[in-house]
Amino acid sequence: MQVKISNFGATITSLSVPDNNGKLADVVLGFDSVDPYVNGLAPYFGCIVGRVANRIKEGKFSLNGVDYTLPINNGPNSLHGGNNGFDKKTWEVAGHKKDGDKPFITFKYHSADGEEGYPGAVTVTATYTLTSATTMRLDMEAVPENKDTPISLAQHTYWNLSGHDSGNILDHRIQIWGSHITPVDQHSVPTGELLPVKGTPFDFTEEKRIGDRIGEVGIGYDHNYVLDCADQEKDGLKHAAKLRDGESSRVMDLWTDAPGVQFYTGNYVDGVVGKGNAVYGKHSGVCLETQGFPNAINQKSFPCVVVKAGEKYKHTMLFEFSA
Repeated sequence: MQVKISNFGATITSLSVPDNNGKLADVVLGFDSVDPYVNGLAPYFGCIVGRVANRIKEGKFSLNGVDYTLPINNGPNSLHGGNNGFDKKTWEVAGHKKDGDKPFITFKYHSADGEEGYPGAVTVTATYTLTSATTMRLDMEAVPENKDTPISLAQHTYWNLSGHDSGNILDHRIQIWGSHITPVDQHSVPTGELLPVKGTPFDFTEEKRIGDRIGEVGIGYDHNYVLDCADQEKDGLKHAAKLRDGESSRVMDLWTDAPGVQFYTGNYVDGVVGKGNAVYGKHSGVCLETQGFPNAINQKSFPCVVVKAGEKYKHTMLFEFSA
């Protein structure tokens, strides 16, 4: 496999893996140059989002007796860290090895106190490692320096295992190791409930075609799944999802230590001109963003996303490809 990553947003711009005949294809949506990313044409293609991924209701939260207000950039909510989140920052390259055993690259970013309305300065690192010929690992860490602050990072790659330029992902099959979702209101913010998926269009506890019941959930899937306690583990990580493309026979298994995964079917992608002049339309890719629960800072029943000053946030993802 081969992966290309930019230090703008710690963004995966290309990832090529073989099919069952050994034929390589680039399976992530993106652009040929950095300019469209910098100019805001990418709907979060391939990047790391933060300081807090997903939506915070009305861009407001309270912490340690102080009220905080964030930029509103998604309906009435604050999404993916605000107007200029980590996806729109130039990260420092803190270390890298291009070839040999377990090539890696480490990106580092310093987020200032008050950046996008969030309290406290935070130092963030993200290390991508090719741990085998068909496996990529991402280790994200963040340390608040002087104040407690919410932190929940996510990797926002859009996957199309047929190839980035092959059309929509409705024929992909997926299994998600989550028997509940966090249902949302009309503005895509979780209500605080946990809804069993059994018997609903959200049930992917057994492998199913993505397009089978997508018409029953509005414009498509954009929901957080509560990951079940691991019955399968790898390197201390639980199985989150398995994505399969029948045409190429490529399979991606995703493992994580995060409590949730956002299953998003590219519902708002509309005529984006990408690599090789491919035109990406609705459902051209699928995102599997392991994460803390959306709006957890305002939902006391959700797993806490507050990291205390001096303590370390950790989040690992393992992407395992086969055919």
